[in-house]
Amino acid sequence: MLDFEAPPIESAQMRRAGRELLSLALMDTRNHSLRWMSAIEAALPGFEVPEGQREGLSPPLWSLGHLAWYQEHWISCNVQRQRGAQADPGSLRLASIEAGSDRLFDPTLVTPEARWLLPLRDPQFIRQYLADTLETTLELLDHANEDDDALYFFRLALFHEDARLESFAEMAQALGFDAGLTPVLGTLASRAPLLFPATRWLLGSPPGGFAFDNERPAHEHSVPEFEIDAQAVTWGQYCEFVEDGGYDDERHWSPEGWAWVQREGRRTPRHVDQMRQSVLMQRFGKMTRVPMSQPAMHVSWYEADAWCRWAGRRLPTELEWEVAAQQGQSRGVRYGQVWEWTAGSFRPYPGFVPGPEAQYSQAAFGSHKVLRGGSFATQERLRNVKHRRFLLPQRDDAFSGFRSVSL
Repeated sequence: MLDFEAPPIESAQMRRAGRELLSLALMDTRNHSLRWMSAIEAALPGFEVPEGQREGLSPPLWSLGHLAWYQEHWISCNVQRQRGAQADPGSLRLASIEAGSDRLFDPTLVTPEARWLLPLRDPQFIRQYLADTLETTLELLDHANEDDDALYFFRLALFHEDARLESFAEMAQALGFDAGLTPVLGTLASRAPLLFPATRWLLGSPPGGFAFDNERPAHEHSVPEFEIDAQAVTWGQYCEFVEDGGYDDERHWSPEGWAWVQREGRRTPRHVDQMRQSVLMQRFGKMTRVPMSQPAMHVSWYEADAWCRWAGRRLPTELEWEVAAQQGQSRGVRYGQVWEWTAGSFRPYPGFVPGPEAQYSQAAFGSHKVLRGGSFATQERLRNVKHRRFLLPQRDDAFSGFRSVSL
């Protein structure tokens, strides 16, 4: 394990980071990955996940090996890395330091189901692969130019690994073990909804620095006046919906959401054991009484939409969420405790130009919903008001919640 931990860096600064700051961040995120590897190995002997608990997860050892492969694939093996987002993802690549790594760790070649059947190497091999790929990456970074194109793939690899760190936390929650690597979720002081006047807003990331392809191009919109919650909906607010029979009344649900509730037999969000007068839920394997002032969490898009219908409100559009997050910070708007669902489906912005990783975004267009903001388990340098996470509407394994807007 690397004996190093970088201080927290805000996302806006990290997206424009030069070689020195990137080098520190790449070492830091790899160090966190190695800590997660040790914690997972202690909780899951042999990195084995019981068959009945694998839904929605990737094999942990595969996920760790994938991080080493990903960095190598896009940086040391990529002869077009200097071209940045204009690089051809299908171009010929240099050979990996580990023969056969593509067949094991390339997610475009190995389906999620097939990953559980792969003959993966032992943990020590994966640790060494993580160390060797980082060493090569840092050497190449030391000789890279300081422009955005030359640094694009180094920044991409950093943010990809940062996102995987949160997926390890989500896995620990799903499997019920405490790795001791996740910050404690705080409570929320009660705040009244805020009114934002009509304005024009540049949705998406403007040129300069790093941006994921689905954040571009930035484009201007007219935004009508709207009133939005200053914070995510709390457990206390969500309990009122449950106690009012919200899970038993079809009127509050979309047809797809009602079918999901019936199919899953849901009467509370995932991991919750009790929601009468107080909330008892499993938090990393321990039964915990949750403060009612904490944001509701592990809520699917269907549940967030149903609560809004019950309350006579609605989910915010991405545009409204972004305006409030950016302009409302001085007025008490807070985000970053839970990922927050937005109203529409995940779609490309007008003029979308696919980047090197376009297959991930393009496969999700139309079918997935967008979450904004980040959670308590999200790395600080990954949180950004422009970032668009996307998940299927039934997903409730993420640290996801929501806020609402007046009709």
